[in-house]
Amino acid sequence: MLSLKEISFLALATGAAVVNAQSGTGRTTRYWDCCKGSCGWSGKASVNQPIRSCDKSDNPLANMAAKNGCESGGSAYMCTAQTPWAVNDNLAYGFAAAKLAGQTESGWCCGCYKLTFTSGPVSGKQMVVQITNTGGDLGNNHFDIAMPGGGVGLFNACTNQWGAPPNGWGAQYGGISSRAECDGFPEKLKAGCRWRWDWFLGADNPDVTFEKVTCPKALTDKTGCIRNGETPV
Repeated sequence: MLSLKEISFLALATGAAVVNAQSGTGRTTRYWDCCKGSCGWSGKASVNQPIRSCDKSDNPLANMAAKNGCESGGSAYMCTAQTPWAVNDNLAYGFAAAKLAGQTESGWCCGCYKLTFTSGPVSGKQMVVQITNTGGDLGNNHFDIAMPGGGVGLFNACTNQWGAPPNGWGAQYGGISSRAECDGFPEKLKAGCRWRWDWFLGADNPDVTFEKVTCPKALTDKTGCIRNGETPV
């Protein structure tokens, strides 16, 4: 059993405190569809507020009930603030869609999970993600990491919001194939796109072990969403 001192050190090292957790092994994919996240609707989970969505110009919306930009006439999109970034060479923060065995959105929306990559060039690196979305085509214990240029998947609001090609940037599933392609992205998405190559080392859907953690404040500050009873660290 970890001592209080050891738990405190772990919190400092990862930017998150371990809580009584769902944990296990899982898989990852990647996406960026520009759509309003599923956790952006009221009533999905016991939280202070849904995740923030943005208008077509990337301004945060006050109306949490705004229609999803993936739908005809919709005006709510994924905010560019919800792109990944490197904390250091071995730790990154970001956001993901997820599906976890034995749970529904009420269990995972706005929760945070520490992923430890176990395959590919990022093996041994860690990433703390806040769950902002749900993937209808995901399997159990599956984290679909949000990264610009990662492929739009089932839905595409990027064409409407940013003028992306009809199937999004690159392949519909998987996205672009080189860092150089990030140069053609909207300015606000370039850093998140390049992260995939600079920190994530171009990894292609690495496996992970995962455990639920208390959300870092750096993540909840970007989404505005905190699970009730939790204090970000």
